Amino acid sequence: MIVGLGNPGTQYRNTRHNIGFEVIDRILQRLGVTKSVEKHQGVLAEAFHEGGKLILIKPMTFMNRSGDCVAPAARNRIFEPQDVLVVTDDVNLPLGRMRVRSGGSAGGHNGLKSIIERLGTQDFHRLRLGVGANDTSRDLADHVLSKFRPDERAVVEEMVVKAVDAALLWASAGVERVMNAYN
Repeated sequence: MIVGLGNPGTQYRNTRHNIGFEVIDRILQRLGVTKSVEKHQGVLAEAFHEGGKLILIKPMTFMNRSGDCVAPAARNRIFEPQDVLVVTDDVNLPLGRMRVRSGGSAGGHNGLKSIIERLGTQDFHRLRLGVGANDTSRDLADHVLSKFRPDERAVVEEMVVKAVDAALLWASAGVERVMNAYN
């Protein structure tokens, strides 16, 4: 199961906080998936990749309640938290950098915090995408809800392509292989 975090609504499209949604959309596009369903307070799609079945999810619960979608979907569709990869933004990583982790804390991210609370474990995988630190006097919420500047889009595009590659490698080869290739 690959989960891309973000916020529903067109006003949040192309914002730093919605980079997870962007990655899910690109995976669906790459795998030629055009059909999805609304279930578990999210948009779910199924795909096949290298002989395995993938469940791709975009929670429609807003970021701070992502676990309300992810936990029931995971309990209904998979058996182990290690079979979940969450793709999310990270303001602590420079723009364009990625980091894969096999578990750990929420690191101050409300979407991850919600998933940890609802799953009852930290033992799921994360693909954190660097959206850049708040380089102004803006509030952090204003920063993550801001759209990428035109001069940042090329770096974001490259990162999204790499994130799609990393997520699909995770699905076929596992987290250790992705960590070795992308960290």
